Amino acid sequence: MIKNTLGQVINDDLSEIWTILDSVEKRKITDNFTIRHFKKNQIIYAEDETPEYLWCLLKGKAKLYKDGVGGRQQILRLLRPVQYFGYRAYFAQEPYVHTAVAIEESDLGALPMSLVAELIDGNRRLAWFFIHELARNLGSSDTRTVNLTQKHIRGRLAEALIVLKENYGYEDDGATLHIYMAREDLANLSNMTTSNAIRTLSSFVEDKIIVVDGRQIKILDEEELRRISKYG
Repeated sequence: MIKNTLGQVINDDLSEIWTILDSVEKRKITDNFTIRHFKKNQIIYAEDETPEYLWCLLKGKAKLYKDGVGGRQQILRLLRPVQYFGYRAYFAQEPYVHTAVAIEESDLGALPMSLVAELIDGNRRLAWFFIHELARNLGSSDTRTVNLTQKHIRGRLAEALIVLKENYGYEDDGATLHIYMAREDLANLSNMTTSNAIRTLSSFVEDKIIVVDGRQIKILDEEELRRISKYG
């Protein structure tokens, strides 16, 4: 990718950070920012690896997950453009505690964390940007932990479907989720077994809340789905 194109990508997709940098800092990012393509299900980084980059999802979809007991996975976070990730472990001076993988073909930007740390040392506004991001993500994680441990199965799956809708939106028909997930991934997002996810999806179909066609899920009654998510 030629320099002008790279600069345009940074301007268009990293504008939130871009606005708090001076010209010298922008030049450093332009000179060190790389764009990488990942295939569906390709690992971006793995648990226990040493963190090296600030990652930014530019195009596509990705997830962060952690391996649990018996080989089950727990999806911790879904990513959509434009979101930053992969930096917490570097700040904590520890290996990654989760794995990041592309859900579909995706383009990601990578910036060395050593450069990010250098920029933070000289730019208080950039430091506050990351403090805000970390604090917001921590709050979301706390809420999600409570929901996954205290809600009943129907409430957890309803919440998962709402999360998918809020992250990726609908197709052009205004009802079909703009992401196709395997039943196992839905279960991993909802902290339940795959068999329970399948049974709960079937109950939602019987109640005419959703329509399922393979991996496509059409939401017929979003209000009812939100009610179930809130009250179980």
